[in-house]
Amino acid sequence: MDLHKLFTDVFHPEPDETIAVIADVPHGELRDSETWRERREMAAEWRAAWVSLGEQIGFDVLPLITFPATGTHNGNLPLDKGDPIPLRDGLARATIALSLTQFSATAPLSMWARSHDDFRAASLPGVARRMEETALSADYTEVARRCQILMDSLSEAEYARVIFSTGHKWTVDLRFREAHKDDGQLPREKANSAFPIINLPSGESFQVPYEGERKGEQSRTEGEIPVSDNGDVIVFRVENNRIVDVEGKTTQAANFKAYFDEDPMRGNIAELALGCNPKAVVWGNVLEDEKAGFHWAYGRSEHLGGTIGPEQFKSPAHIVHEDIVYAKDSPIQVASLLLVSADGKTRQIIRDGAYLV
Repeated sequence: MDLHKLFTDVFHPEPDETIAVIADVPHGELRDSETWRERREMAAEWRAAWVSLGEQIGFDVLPLITFPATGTHNGNLPLDKGDPIPLRDGLARATIALSLTQFSATAPLSMWARSHDDFRAASLPGVARRMEETALSADYTEVARRCQILMDSLSEAEYARVIFSTGHKWTVDLRFREAHKDDGQLPREKANSAFPIINLPSGESFQVPYEGERKGEQSRTEGEIPVSDNGDVIVFRVENNRIVDVEGKTTQAANFKAYFDEDPMRGNIAELALGCNPKAVVWGNVLEDEKAGFHWAYGRSEHLGGTIGPEQFKSPAHIVHEDIVYAKDSPIQVASLLLVSADGKTRQIIRDGAYLV
């Protein structure tokens, strides 16, 4: 894979910039794995590619910064820890950061960017080498074109009506929110925009549902969301944009129920999203799977334009933003996705797992 082309096409780096590549490391009860080790090797290789590109363009590259893994997706970063320098120091010096991690750092990096000028970042939680031949190799001009079409469709809608391949139905309240896109474009002028953070591989348009924060105006997100469990189906029952019950006879169903009961903020419906990277394939890795089609997430949402942030969870250890994917070739798919505008007009976006736009 031509990493110089990827970095140039996505970041458009300038001569006076500073690049930081960061990676998390196992510790304590967090056990290492072959894929995690491979990811750290990728981080070192990507940093080396940045160094060689910097010699051509004239920007600086910091040493590879490793830090203790958070153990949860989108938990707060240990900013005062890191090797060879504290993570806080590296991020403060960087204008571009790439996070190749086991546990997603997308949300905390988003919040860092909001309080630091001239900073943008790509988050790659769970990235695998095989993605260099699939979603990472996409034509990001085409990715951007597709993202714009889907973002425009979301922007016109007040509701989404979803029918899953299992027959379960779900209504998502899109009022009072803006649609956004992660289109693989992160030039310097986006550093002070609403979203100076992208995932790599990129390719999705998304919107946070209305979460019921307006006095006297409940969210109308409700229905049943089926979730695959090793051939079985468990069902998340949703009311007022929260997962209020989990139905199913499996151990995983009981685990999910206990998980959401322990901290109701975990059950916040945090995102509805439409992946649109033509090179993305579904193989069980959420980072790539979600770029192939429809997905949603539960947990924190403030980094995407919602209202649920870390302070609303009962404990920092409970903070989460977790995606569940229904793209084509997933065990459960979307039979129909209708977007409904304020005047009642409907537009079908997905039929039998495939986009119609």
